[in-house]
Amino acid sequence: MSNNNKPKGKSTAKTKNFLSFKSNHAVIKSNDQLSSINIAAIFIAAAWSGFFVMGIELLGGRLLSPFFGSSIFVWGGIITVFMACLSIGYLIGGRMSKWTLSLKILGTLLFMEALFAIPIVAMGDSILEIISFYLDDARYGSVVGSLLMFGAPTVISGMVSPYAVRLLITDVHNSGSAAGRLYFTSTIGSAFGTILTSFYLVLYFEINTIIGIYIAISAVVGTWLLILARPPNYKNGKNA
Repeated sequence: MSNNNKPKGKSTAKTKNFLSFKSNHAVIKSNDQLSSINIAAIFIAAAWSGFFVMGIELLGGRLLSPFFGSSIFVWGGIITVFMACLSIGYLIGGRMSKWTLSLKILGTLLFMEALFAIPIVAMGDSILEIISFYLDDARYGSVVGSLLMFGAPTVISGMVSPYAVRLLITDVHNSGSAAGRLYFTSTIGSAFGTILTSFYLVLYFEINTIIGIYIAISAVVGTWLLILARPPNYKNGKNA
């Protein structure tokens, strides 16, 4: 039998799916549509978000220690909450990138990250005091306390990287490279956040002061992204 008589339905379906993927997902077709400063801002946002979440996690241990101690149980609870909340943020951020693409949304995420971290400074001790009164077991108290205080800003931080990756993707072929560079930047930010917070900042500033500085920087980066988004706002593949 001739090869020309073989069924082509399967290969045709694959071709259609691939073309559909390209048309639906290659919203920004070239880096020319994202200026160099916009690309730099996306990487800075990812790096800062990584810095922010690790700094808050380390300082969280210091905040919880007067109420629950600093045992391995407490750190286990803190790390569990941060990992779980980051994973939820990754999922939401990835799904959100399918709906609309805009630097404005990325800036809003940074702004929300700062907003949801304000209660840590404003009422953190009161929240932890109440929790420690009702939950004297350090294992469960640290989990509940971490979730209430750090859960929301951590989820928002987790949303930043997958959304930023999608902003950088110009076509299917460069998606892996864009994701690798973005997550490299984010992880380097986390490393710097860990070192600077634990080695230096805690020596010179109060815990709430450091968190306040982090909140202010997140708000500044978010505002910068919102300003950059005003001329070219990429939404549903069109300039808004």
